[in-house]
Amino acid sequence: SPVFVVLVCLAFCSRLSSMKAASICTNGQTGCHFISLANLFDRVIQHSARMHGISNDLHSEFELYFLPSKNQIGRVSHNCHTSTILTPNGKENAQRIAREELTEVILKLLVAWRDPLWHFHQDMAQHHEFNNFSSNKSLEMSDMVHELRKGVQKVVEKMQMLGIISPSIGNLGTPEALLASDSAEWRLMNDYDLLYCFRRDSNKIQHYLKILKCRIVPEHGC
Repeated sequence: SPVFVVLVCLAFCSRLSSMKAASICTNGQTGCHFISLANLFDRVIQHSARMHGISNDLHSEFELYFLPSKNQIGRVSHNCHTSTILTPNGKENAQRIAREELTEVILKLLVAWRDPLWHFHQDMAQHHEFNNFSSNKSLEMSDMVHELRKGVQKVVEKMQMLGIISPSIGNLGTPEALLASDSAEWRLMNDYDLLYCFRRDSNKIQHYLKILKCRIVPEHGC
């Protein structure tokens, strides 16, 4: 009967909807939340904005506490260990490169800063001139890089589930996949250069995430 056909169709459509929702549930845990790709992007963008804000604060405080006594104000040469990572120059170039390539750049930058920021925090904890509040900020900044990398990895997994990007970049979030993370070049930077370079790179990460979001889910706040 027509009523039976309608009921079967409704049941079938309902099952398809639940399967689609379950397929994008992170790792399929029981009771997990169904987070949209747009919401995941919003979370990592907000997190990256906070991280960049902390890097700005620390850079300013570092200049206040250390540089005046060392007569280094105005020094413009900076050696960044991440200069070996090719990054798109400007918004237009970032919009032109492939989504996989832009995602790869973001992950490479995050992994490359894991060890340097942890060692920077250990260095700061030994300086009595640098107050405890600022030292705690350096630890928070190190933790935020780790959390942001995990968040971006979830965005990558979601995009792969939805068929937006290929699965070929699945292991880019692991330090073993990236030479920059275990390079000793960052050890040659002094603390001021390190803060300067991280402030620059955290700003890049924030902008790249915004550009990636607007390319993939432009209907959500772009």
